[in-house]
Amino acid sequence: MSRQLFDLAASDPKIRFSPYCWRIRMALAHKGLDVTTIPWRFTDKKALAFANTQQVPVLVDDDVVIADSMVIADYLEQRYPERPLFGSPEARAEANFIRHWVESVLSPGLVKQILVDIALILAPCDVQYFRTTREARFGMSLEAFCADRDARLPGFRDTLQPLRLTLSGQSFLNGLGPGFSDYLVFGALQWARCVSSRVLLTHDDPVQEWLERILALYGGLGANAPRALDPSGGTTTRA
Repeated sequence: MSRQLFDLAASDPKIRFSPYCWRIRMALAHKGLDVTTIPWRFTDKKALAFANTQQVPVLVDDDVVIADSMVIADYLEQRYPERPLFGSPEARAEANFIRHWVESVLSPGLVKQILVDIALILAPCDVQYFRTTREARFGMSLEAFCADRDARLPGFRDTLQPLRLTLSGQSFLNGLGPGFSDYLVFGALQWARCVSSRVLLTHDDPVQEWLERILALYGGLGANAPRALDPSGGTTTRA
């Protein structure tokens, strides 16, 4: 069986940093499904024309082509029901709530912390595109957008309180074991880990402890992922 995942890459093709792609990489590992990841960059729109989209992730599973992380997750659940990602319609509905919280609260908070760092790791062909589109979206330069990020960090940590309270009483958002709700949150935090050396969580935060559990899953798929270098030239080790 041939299975491929088109996955957003930095200038270094080993650095894969899309939060949406990380959701699916974890879901595939959860299902025990092998996949070949194909590095893709922002300006390589033609490479995805076959999937009728301009964004990753795109999964090719033999002759089936699926785009959008939630659509892919539903496909995987139906096509490969073993090792369920959701487990029930109710769990799928709860995951939809988590997705909206990630995309409306967590990811916007992370953007204010890491946006300027993303531009530093991009391939030359992507830098102008990324700057132009993001600066138009936010109405200022990337540097200005992130200028007060240190002052914003405590407020960002405060937004994680629902996660913190939940994870203080259980090992995973999904309950006794990991599920797609965990991968939705993990995708966003792994995005930050891969592109930036900023320390966003304290070592004793239950969210950090949960993150380390997720990073260790599937042979350390997340923990061993190549990351951007910190200013001293070494790799960072904490979100």
